[in-house]
Amino acid sequence: MTRNISRRDFLRIGSTATAAGTLGFAGHAQPQPAPGGPGPGSVTRSRSGAEFITPDTQTAIDRGLELLARSQLSDGSFSDRLGGAAVGVTALCGLALMAAGHQPGRGKYGRQVSRAVDYVAGMANGPNPGFLTTPETQTRLVNQPAPMYSHGFGTLFLAEVCGMLPSAARDAKVRGALELAVAFTVAAQNQEGGWRYEPNAQFADVSVTTAQMMALRAAKNAGLFVHKSVIDKGAAYIKGCQMPDGGFSYWKGAGYSAFARSAASIVGLYSAGIYEGKEIERGLKYLQQFTPGRQFSPREIHPQHYWYGQYYAALAMWTAGDDYWTPWFPAIRDELLAKARAGGGTWTDQYHGSAYATAMALIVLQLPNNYLPILQK
Repeated sequence: MTRNISRRDFLRIGSTATAAGTLGFAGHAQPQPAPGGPGPGSVTRSRSGAEFITPDTQTAIDRGLELLARSQLSDGSFSDRLGGAAVGVTALCGLALMAAGHQPGRGKYGRQVSRAVDYVAGMANGPNPGFLTTPETQTRLVNQPAPMYSHGFGTLFLAEVCGMLPSAARDAKVRGALELAVAFTVAAQNQEGGWRYEPNAQFADVSVTTAQMMALRAAKNAGLFVHKSVIDKGAAYIKGCQMPDGGFSYWKGAGYSAFARSAASIVGLYSAGIYEGKEIERGLKYLQQFTPGRQFSPREIHPQHYWYGQYYAALAMWTAGDDYWTPWFPAIRDELLAKARAGGGTWTDQYHGSAYATAMALIVLQLPNNYLPILQK
């Protein structure tokens, strides 16, 4: 029998963890239609997570979780290969641990989640209040060449953990940091209606815009107010980037369709509450050309964009429903397991390092757990 896993259920499950600190496995959830109607191909999910998370998959997940726990730095952050401690990578690692059912102070890796929360929330009090990136990046735009990515993932992480802290004081601190982060996001929206690498840039792009849209949706789910006009402008910008073939260009009025940016754009529209319509249908049809399991050229899937592309593609297929999810997940699952075997049991990325790649792989592989609030419809 399946059931919905609400934020309250998530907390309750964590509080009843075994003495060893591990959490009980929840059945594959049966999402309810989100505002705006069910997604294309939406079918009641009656499969259990065990049908998707095979024993080999769980072994790889367990190894990845252990790797993340061991790689956390003393200040609670996780490292980006090129720029040292990174808020965005830390947020993604925290989400990967939460996707296994661990919460701040609860579960085998509860301490790691808690320390990641403290690190990310602490960045809200930097030189630019609410800007979730390192102080050095805030003042000189160094270390992280695209700080609004970091800010978007950091805001998403704080929104997902909001209400789960073991004490009222700590929860209030996280909510306060989240409120500052959301205010910063809203103020950073540019004249095109989207976001770019730096706040208030002249032009926007669909990738950074989706990171902010997903974060704002999570913040709304956590009870924060976000004006409808902010969401509508972001959605209009993403729609304006769709190309005749159904894919999405990187920015408005120029470029060509590609896998990663198209997957992100669909998730960006979902984050605006748009679950059906011609943009979604055409976008999903375009995305289906890239079902995992075969080699793609660098133009089709650039190696630098592999991990975030697969992250967004899995989120898109999960939300679209079983007609899309059922064939997609086993394909990406097997591809990720093959990458782990080729890497000696771990995942890595030549651009951003192993923590980033491991976090992305774990989030994708653990989607059937349905623990992250942003994925509960």
